[in-house]
Amino acid sequence: MRGVVFDGERAEVVDDLAVRGPGPGEVLVAVSAAGLCHSDLSVVDGTIPFPVPVVLGHEGAGVVEAVGAGVTHVVPGDHVALSTLANCGTCAECDRGRPTMCRQAIGRPGKPFTRAGRPVYQFASNSAFAERTVVRAVQAVRIPEDIPLPSAALIGCAVLTGVGAVLNRARVDHGESVVVIGTGGIGLNVLQGARIAGARRIVAVDADPAKEAVARRFGATHFLTSAEGVREVLPTGADHVFECVGRVELVRQAIDLLDRRGQAVLLGVPPATAEASFLVSSLYLDKSILGCRYGSSRPQRDIALYAGLYRAGRLLLDELVTATYPVEDFGKARAEAEAGRVARAVLTF
Repeated sequence: MRGVVFDGERAEVVDDLAVRGPGPGEVLVAVSAAGLCHSDLSVVDGTIPFPVPVVLGHEGAGVVEAVGAGVTHVVPGDHVALSTLANCGTCAECDRGRPTMCRQAIGRPGKPFTRAGRPVYQFASNSAFAERTVVRAVQAVRIPEDIPLPSAALIGCAVLTGVGAVLNRARVDHGESVVVIGTGGIGLNVLQGARIAGARRIVAVDADPAKEAVARRFGATHFLTSAEGVREVLPTGADHVFECVGRVELVRQAIDLLDRRGQAVLLGVPPATAEASFLVSSLYLDKSILGCRYGSSRPQRDIALYAGLYRAGRLLLDELVTATYPVEDFGKARAEAEAGRVARAVLTF
């Protein structure tokens, strides 16, 4: 079968992958569409260290093909969106409703794939850049069949991370102010999360002026090409600032833009050894710097919630899909994404 494999030097489309069948508590999914996220590109450029060879992709949707013993919440033929959280469901963090903190869901890559008889790693417990993948049952979330699968694919990362960061981690309240630095796939979802939460002023900051129209479509009330203008819109600072790029100088900007009791939420992914600096005294007025993994999401709950908001016209999905490519055109999709010309490129099978 076809898939995108990174061998440590290059990422390429291959046609000789194989995947095992589902074991107990697992689901085999025929992937229909998968979003190309910058986290996939970060594996290729070394920003995210990961063992190789590995099948890339972690933001997908498809149709259940088979289920293992004990799986009852989905059956063959169901449409599902895939999450990356292979959480155990029984540890203290899962019991508290914090599956993103489950240690079973962090840094334990499996090898369900083979190529020429040799094991191949699975990225983010998902590997959606393959015609078929095996995931834990908790990762497959049933969705209504009237949601287009290329759009549904983006729920599993971009939406869970961006909207989730607003609703679950920052808990933005009605009438508050929000600044979003970077309006790629994650930033756009932070914008619409802020809109859904009822934020009054939502300031998008991106160096590319061509992104203004789409930023406003997703919820921005103001658009700036530099953070230097934020104080003209919010003289005392913002209640919440989301850094969605992953550059340490922008982390500093996010902190400096906070109002009293403000929160800076870090969503961008800089190199693993990157360090950021800030004035300690700038935090004394009850300000906070928050890390956020995967939107602090509970995918079985949140994906169903976001699917419902989409069907009600409150959450945008179709507009996120700025370009679709057959998997054979992965190289072209990657080039467009790296150049920042698309918010989300989607690979189709």
